[in-house]
Parts: sequence; structure tokens; C-alpha cells
Amino acid sequence: MHKEIALTSEGQVRLEEELHHLETVRRREVGERIKEAKEFGDISENSEYDDAKNEQAWVESRIAEVNLILAHATLIESPAKSDRVTLGCKVELEDTENADKHLYQIVGSAEADPAQDRISNESPVGQAIMGAKKGETVKVTTPSGRILEYRVIKISR
Repeated sequence: MHKEIALTSEGQVRLEEELHHLETVRRREVGERIKEAKEFGDISENSEYDDAKNEQAWVESRIAEVNLILAHATLIESPAKSDRVTLGCKVELEDTENADKHLYQIVGSAEADPAQDRISNESPVGQAIMGAKKGETVKVTTPSGRILEYRVIKISR
């Protein structure tokens, strides 16, 4: 049994585009690389062939993973108006220690990308702020055991 995966509509579109690219472009490119590497002769000592086969394995694995995510995905329907942090919303947080502000979108783990300020509801920060209201202060325990405090400044859809 697979765990349910939460996706925003944008995340679903991104995964569908990635899947299409992997199946139509990357598969063909890797096939060509394998064909070219075979032309070099003995494949038992051919690093080009080994690299191409490893890439092929990665592409096929990612295709299977994306298909699995899409098959078990639940589309996040963010309420039009809510005063609490929920999946799909954007949240502005203020670090109570140094007044730094951060803007995050809360997404499911399959589309989390901290570099793009998209954090998972399963991450330490995501778990701590789920259900919080504007003005509330939440405590986050990091994996290293450090405790951080954030104030919810703004919640938007």
C-alpha cells in the first residue's frame, strides 16, 4: 500500500511535463548514446557504454517514480479563505531571534524544493506551522535538536 501524495495543480503539471520529457526526449537520447558506445567495440571495458547504461537506469527509475507519484497523488484544493496554514498556501514567517523573514509555499513531499521556497508539510518547519494562525508563534525542532521560533506574519493562497 502506498502513502497518499499531496500535489498542487502546478506540481502535477510539472511532473506530467517531466514525465513526457523523460519518455520522449531523454529515453531517445540515452538510446543513441548506448548505440554510439556499442560502436566503439568491446563493451566490457567501455566506460561510455557503462555511463550510458547507468543513465538509462536512472531515466527508467525516474519514469517509474513519477508514474507512481501521479498514480497516488491527491490534488490539493486550497480553501478560498482560511485563517490557518494549510497545504498549498503561502506563508510569511519571521524568525523571532533575528527578525529575518521567509516566504514559503507549503506543498506535499513530492514537490518540495527548498531552493524555490517550496517546503513540505512533512518537514520540521512545515509540520510546526500546519494549522497555525496569523500572529501565532511556533517552535520548530531541527534534526540537530536546535529549537527555532517563527511568527506567522501572513497567510495567502
